[in-house]
Amino acid sequence: MNTTGRFFRCTTFGESHGRAIGAVVDGCPAGIEFSKDDLMPLMERRRPGKSPLSTARSESDNVEILSGIFEGKTTGTPVAMVIRNENFRSGDYDELKDVFRPGHADYTYHEKYGIRDYRGGGRSSGRETAGRVMAGALAMKLLAREGISFSGNILRIHGEKNPDLFENEILSAKKSGDSVGGIVEISIKGCPAGLGDPVFGKLDASLAGVMMSIGAVKGVEIGDGFLSAGAFGSENNDCMDMSGFLSNHCGGILGGISNGNEIVVRIAVKPTPSIEKEQKTIDTSGSDRMISVGGRHDPCIVPRIVVVAESMAALTVADALLAQKVQQFLR
Repeated sequence: MNTTGRFFRCTTFGESHGRAIGAVVDGCPAGIEFSKDDLMPLMERRRPGKSPLSTARSESDNVEILSGIFEGKTTGTPVAMVIRNENFRSGDYDELKDVFRPGHADYTYHEKYGIRDYRGGGRSSGRETAGRVMAGALAMKLLAREGISFSGNILRIHGEKNPDLFENEILSAKKSGDSVGGIVEISIKGCPAGLGDPVFGKLDASLAGVMMSIGAVKGVEIGDGFLSAGAFGSENNDCMDMSGFLSNHCGGILGGISNGNEIVVRIAVKPTPSIEKEQKTIDTSGSDRMISVGGRHDPCIVPRIVVVAESMAALTVADALLAQKVQQFLR
């Protein structure tokens, strides 16, 4: 599936070393002011090649809006956006076309489709997330009209909790030919109570699903998450009085429905699998091989993934908001 959402639908397309990467958003209401000025600050946060902490592949990620906007506003028709790939070096991957990279989707893509785009991983590349950020920017513009905002921050890099030492942790791994992951927290403020559907359409389930759809994410928690497993009910319950909720252990969602509190989502981001350190693997014939992945790769994807996670949260909340407006209309 390359599409997410029921009412606010986003489809992404393109490969890491293909001609372009893009997104089509369908279901966005008409009259939302939207332009490249709204897109580029978010794209800049995700853009590669800006520092030693990211891949050396430098892309301008200049977005072209192809449709769905007239006189600076959405028309209610599909909004198509695209960026042209400029700085790809497919030759870097020639030696990998018959070898499976450990930690990558090479093997599973090969088993599923019988064919894979070995140039940078194709659709499994982190470059695919550029389309998510384009669509997320539009969702954020819609939600800003409702007073809903998104922010993210890095809680850990590798095992380090001190932000002043994050850069050193990443550069140390890079110097040794290795990589590191981390933990990111996403905060959603201003979300009204009532978003999300009971049972299979829970808001927390939807948020967890879209976060796990980001290639590098291997874990998700809402609110206190795994800490709640070690708490008493009396400690974990969010008590209320006339002023509202007295705590937010549930992370803003109860019974799969937003309760009006800040929604807090944390994601565990794995280390970038493309590393120079030599590792064991196999090739397409099943023979044992040793591999050292060269080319241009992020020693840590965490700094660039924050805006991607914010964008996926925005797409999910936008979809839930439109679903709720339908529900209210039918009352």
